[in-house]
Amino acid sequence: MKLFQLPQQLWLQQPYAGKSRHSQPPHLPYSIPSLRLKIRTFALSDPGASDSTTQATQFDLSLTVKRKAAEISPDMKGTCIFLVGLNSSIKSNSGKLLADALRYYYFDSDSVVEEALGGKDAVRSFVKTDLKGFRDSETEVLKQLSSMGRLVVGAGNGAVQRAANLALMRHGISIWIDVPLDMVAKEIVEESFQPPAAETIQGSYPEVLTQLTAIYEESRKGYATADTTIALQKVASRLGYDTLDAVTAEDMVLETLKEIERLMRVKKLMEEAARPF
Repeated sequence: MKLFQLPQQLWLQQPYAGKSRHSQPPHLPYSIPSLRLKIRTFALSDPGASDSTTQATQFDLSLTVKRKAAEISPDMKGTCIFLVGLNSSIKSNSGKLLADALRYYYFDSDSVVEEALGGKDAVRSFVKTDLKGFRDSETEVLKQLSSMGRLVVGAGNGAVQRAANLALMRHGISIWIDVPLDMVAKEIVEESFQPPAAETIQGSYPEVLTQLTAIYEESRKGYATADTTIALQKVASRLGYDTLDAVTAEDMVLETLKEIERLMRVKKLMEEAARPF
């Protein structure tokens, strides 16, 4: 069995709770020779709204997100966060912003698997010839990521279809980012949102919607095992928006942080109730 070692420089930079700057980096076992995990940082671009009032509102909301993150971060103690649900720009942008607010690293598990296996074309070929091998690679990636701290992980569409993957995500907090299927289909058809290479989702809007519906039905039970759900429709309704498109990544992340805070509060109460008198 080969060992992968998190680069010393990144380990020392990572603000992991409970580790001193002189601690040794973790040694992470893996059995897939081509697997290389690289810490990536993502630049979050400004929405670029032209209206000054909108820009001010967005700035205030971003500040609110960062304040809430700073408020709950000490109690999280570096706990990893796993985002499940159909891949969409809302899910990925929310994950990146959440990681930025918490001063975590962000990983997209599909991207890591693609890199490990040699790119999108290699993944497509691998899925056709050895689907089980591909799923094993996905599980290995989640295994290594779940052993780290201070990560937000965007899990692939089908990651929840394996009990082993669900068990690995139990090492952290799992959150279902629930986006309506028609919005995801529209992104793929009209906005060129790229689904993972392992899934051949293409065609006209009705065809894409049918393919997404099939994936959703296969994964829905797994999504439902998440610790909590952040549904785009509920966020829009709670905030009084007329359309779902009005919901921003900041809106989603603020709701996510509030849910994480609630989950930690419940956990703390349960721990206190279990203590002997």
